[in-house]
Amino acid sequence: MSIDVHQHLWTRSFVEALRARTAAPYLDGWTLHLDGEPPYEVDPADHDPATRETGELALVSLSSPLGIESLPPEESWPLIEAYHDGALELPERFGAWAATCHSEPDPARLAKDLDRGFAGLQIPATAEPLDELLDVLVERDLPLLVHPGPAAGGPGRPSWWPAVVPYVQQMHAAWYHFHAVVRPRHPKLRVCFTLLAGLAPLHSERLIARGGQNRGLVDPGFYVETSSYGPRAIDAIVRELGVDVVVNGSDAPYASAPDPGLGNAAAHAIRVTNPRRLLGRKENRT
Repeated sequence: MSIDVHQHLWTRSFVEALRARTAAPYLDGWTLHLDGEPPYEVDPADHDPATRETGELALVSLSSPLGIESLPPEESWPLIEAYHDGALELPERFGAWAATCHSEPDPARLAKDLDRGFAGLQIPATAEPLDELLDVLVERDLPLLVHPGPAAGGPGRPSWWPAVVPYVQQMHAAWYHFHAVVRPRHPKLRVCFTLLAGLAPLHSERLIARGGQNRGLVDPGFYVETSSYGPRAIDAIVRELGVDVVVNGSDAPYASAPDPGLGNAAAHAIRVTNPRRLLGRKENRT
């Protein structure tokens, strides 16, 4: 059975916390209000766990583009706590990534949250990956998920603009920042970059041409997740990084998990073996 490492599901407690606010981000009924963006009508059916397709396990995470992690702590923590409480009450086929406040980091609080049973920590790609938070993950041998952060569309731009332009740019920057800055300080940290790290690994030839190094040396602790891409992009990433660091993700309810298009062995690696390795789990064999 497959594992989906990237889904979003707004539970009742999280929805109620958003509705209790009067400043962005907030919900008015099911209308989402964010700074710099037009109101967005959320479909409540998209966040019904009874209708959500999962494999063996689906990991849900906080919707980082809402900007919750960067709010002042007195605003950030109530929303994060509501997300945590709701996520831990989901049916057994769901797991969850923890979230944390970045405007006033609290490693001790993160440690307590992780010990409630979360798979690891998600941070926005726009946040500085702080050593004191990453140390908590390393101590527990838990992974980090890097997800796009807030990105306004802007006047006159189409609705797809944030997902296609700034999200990709954020992930591209995060990939190279983690390689150049974070990895030397945290050699044992496992990290998963959503949306194939914005296809940043495919720029290795340009990296070498501009003075970078280590092309061809794949970091086995840096994984990339497949959401919103299909066989062509996945094939290109596998040619650059190999199949062992590619993991399955859908970004549901906004997209569905792609067929890697690389045959049964690669599909099993991407959907089963590699996600288990990312999460520090042994593969079940029958």
